[in-house]
Amino acid sequence: MSSPHTTPTSDATSPRKDPIPEGLKVGAGFTGRVIVITAGLALVGLLVYEFSEIVIPLLIGVILSALLLPLEAWLRRRGIPKWISIVVALLVVFGVIGGLGLLVTQQVISELPALEKQVTTSLKSAESLLATHPFGLTESKIDGYVADATTWLQSHASDIGAGAAAAGSSAIHLFEGVFIVFFVTLFALIDGRHIWEWVVRIFPKRASGRIHAAGDAGWRTLTSFIRVQLVVAATDAIGIGVGALILGVPLAVPIAVVVFFGAFVPVVGAIVGGIAAVGIALVFNGWVHALIMLGIVLLVQQLESHVLHPLLTGSAVKVHPLGIVLGVIAGSTIAGVAGAFFAVPFIATVNAMIVAAYHHDSEELTGAGHDPDPKAREVDEPGGAQVP
Repeated sequence: MSSPHTTPTSDATSPRKDPIPEGLKVGAGFTGRVIVITAGLALVGLLVYEFSEIVIPLLIGVILSALLLPLEAWLRRRGIPKWISIVVALLVVFGVIGGLGLLVTQQVISELPALEKQVTTSLKSAESLLATHPFGLTESKIDGYVADATTWLQSHASDIGAGAAAAGSSAIHLFEGVFIVFFVTLFALIDGRHIWEWVVRIFPKRASGRIHAAGDAGWRTLTSFIRVQLVVAATDAIGIGVGALILGVPLAVPIAVVVFFGAFVPVVGAIVGGIAAVGIALVFNGWVHALIMLGIVLLVQQLESHVLHPLLTGSAVKVHPLGIVLGVIAGSTIAGVAGAFFAVPFIATVNAMIVAAYHHDSEELTGAGHDPDPKAREVDEPGGAQVP
């Protein structure tokens, strides 16, 4: 018999305890999102790989636009017509590349006789060294290796022919890539703002403000990064090139050009350029000059790491150095030289866009930073973001 002070409870109205722990729910939620993001990135990577012959020239054109748009905008602010500004900007980049190529070709031609003589002497020294113990590579053994190599080449002539045909096809794709780079750069200079507005209109209208904020931040970061890398590359090239010239190392200008273009690949490019300079000094000038050249390379690298990058790159690329190194390694592993080249600007730009989009959402919640008319911004406004 129940007590008059107690009320019977029903199983239907009593709360049931959830058997799944809250921590497991949170972990499952994070895991599911990570899986979806990973699958999306894998799909994007697969598409980029399949269309790499288009994507890589497109990205090169975007980077060239980031380098040339500030110059084009500066000329327009000085009252120069737009089409003249575009032509001048294009002539500057093609003039620099053509001038460097002309300098390299001229020095190689002028030093070719001395180089042939030095190469012959170095080969004889190498043969004498290899003939001694522990190598024991005598002239008869070397002749045997040459004969084996000749036989292998004759037996694989068809494969070599197929490789030559593939090389011809690659040359055609290279021409197509140059064509894409030129027109991407040209149209970005001519009508970049309207292209960006068209891209924004693809997304929902309520997200246009956030996308504009992310695009402005990403473009500012990319242009700053390219200009900083240009200064760093020029400093490395001048330092190592002048050092090679003072030491009398042949091909000083080609060494400087290799260092200049290699410096656009952070960390890895500098190492490759330094190895090339030290190797040429060792072959043509001996180990003493090679050690001095190594000291010059290390000095320039220390100047870059401890002076230039902290002063310049720190404000342009807000990414930890460990992230830069891992990004270069991952990019080179996935896409070779192209991946190493695009890794750091990609990481820096995406990081800036994500941060800007996050802060834009926060500003909208607080009622600040609202841009009622993103289309009203002008590409040539002094001090403004110049999104292509």
